[in-house]
Amino acid sequence: MSRPFEGIRVIDITHVLAGPFAAYQLGLMGADVIKVEHPDEPDQSRDSGTDADLNHAGMGTGFLTQGSNKRAITLNLKTEKGREILKRLVATADVLVENYRPGAFEALGLGYEDLRAINPKLIYASFSAFGQDGPKRQRTAYDHVIQSTSGIMAMTGTPEVNPIKIGAPAIDYATGTMGAYALSAALFQRERTGQGQRIDMAMLDVAMMLMASHVTGYLRNGKHPRPSGNRMPHATSMAYQTAAGMVMLGASNLRQQKRLWTVLERPELIKRSNDERDADHQREASVLGEIMLTRTAAEWEEYLQQRHVPASRVRTMGEALADPQLASRGLLHRADATPGIEGSFSVPVAAFKFGHDGPRVDRPPPMFGQHNDEVLGELGYSSADIAGFRSARII
Repeated sequence: MSRPFEGIRVIDITHVLAGPFAAYQLGLMGADVIKVEHPDEPDQSRDSGTDADLNHAGMGTGFLTQGSNKRAITLNLKTEKGREILKRLVATADVLVENYRPGAFEALGLGYEDLRAINPKLIYASFSAFGQDGPKRQRTAYDHVIQSTSGIMAMTGTPEVNPIKIGAPAIDYATGTMGAYALSAALFQRERTGQGQRIDMAMLDVAMMLMASHVTGYLRNGKHPRPSGNRMPHATSMAYQTAAGMVMLGASNLRQQKRLWTVLERPELIKRSNDERDADHQREASVLGEIMLTRTAAEWEEYLQQRHVPASRVRTMGEALADPQLASRGLLHRADATPGIEGSFSVPVAAFKFGHDGPRVDRPPPMFGQHNDEVLGELGYSSADIAGFRSARII
């Protein structure tokens, strides 16, 4: 058997994180992803990341994270010939993903209706900050700006220190993941109907989805979610300082809290309802604060997990990546020999496993314009044509 999207061609005209990450997910599942960049303006992620040398080489870790399984070409879409080449490519494609300012591709004659006329079965996805319609459609933003806009920042932090930005660009990656889901659904729908689809992905919409239960709560009772730091609704499901490090307890439901108080030999604190727990939150937190200081975080994690009480010591990213559990999951792919890169690097693949024919990395992230000759040759252009495009800065 083959992976789900083998034989599917994706044109990836995106930059930074959300759009490229969505296309990357399809590439992992077998799609032929062709990344299109302006010859004078590489994807911004190519010079972003933790390694300055890679940034200067246009292969920054921000790009490597979502560049595998893609071929890279350059096209100046502001030129008539560049647009002509893209349209020829669209005729061979199943999906086009773009994340430029709403209306920009329409102004170039590359909007959905324009390209649908060339390829009626095309699935055309536009990623943007606020969506293709609405009063803010023309505004631009990045992950941290959407965190501010959406209310996520206002509910993050402690009562004393807030608002606080989430450490990782979670909205970008969530948008990419949701985008991959939308693209997958559209491809499945096309199998049934034979029709293409127009997808409108907005980062703000995704941010609101990430707060779904909080949104529902606010709309029900008008109460804003307040920054509470490590404090949780139940004292048995919070973080505590230990003899060494912090431990996060996860005895969330009534059954788990009963088990926790039992193994801690404090049966008098077992509650029969969440209302009782709410009323006794302060006392429970005080008792747990003292008990947790009697062992290290690592010792508490081992002790409680063996007794089926959710708990974990608070780890750094390095500690989390060294956990043998991740190695057993095959989450990371290590690349040892990649053009344009000295040494090895590792990237996350997909957050799920298939029993067979699942996500995998087949080819390393491409250098800027690495596959110009290969892809344009597939479209029927001669070596002389390609040389002419290059000298005219079309590619």
